[in-house]
Amino acid sequence: MAENERGLTSRLGPLEIDWPRSLGYFGGIGLAVAFEVIEPPLALVIAAVPFVRMLNLPGASWPVRFASQLADGATKPIGGDSEQTIRLTTRDVATAARQARSRTRRRATRVHEALAQD
Repeated sequence: MAENERGLTSRLGPLEIDWPRSLGYFGGIGLAVAFEVIEPPLALVIAAVPFVRMLNLPGASWPVRFASQLADGATKPIGGDSEQTIRLTTRDVATAARQARSRTRRRATRVHEALAQD
């Protein structure tokens, strides 16, 4: 958490919530539905974006990461590339990232050794 965000974000279990951005994001969706700018099914899809993006973890299974990245790509036209308002921040996430990097390095080493033998 950056120093200038202190007091604006908080942790709720494994989630870090950026309150001003979250309230603006979800409040904007609610207002758009209330004023009938968008239909409720579309609002649900838009509201689900931050939660689907959280599934893209290094330690997650391939199908889960694929679905998350597919949904992330599909949301680009509606602002899916903006900064996340809700993020997972647990030691498990950091551990999974380290393990994934370690596995990648081991695979690269084995491939390099196999190519060197040929």
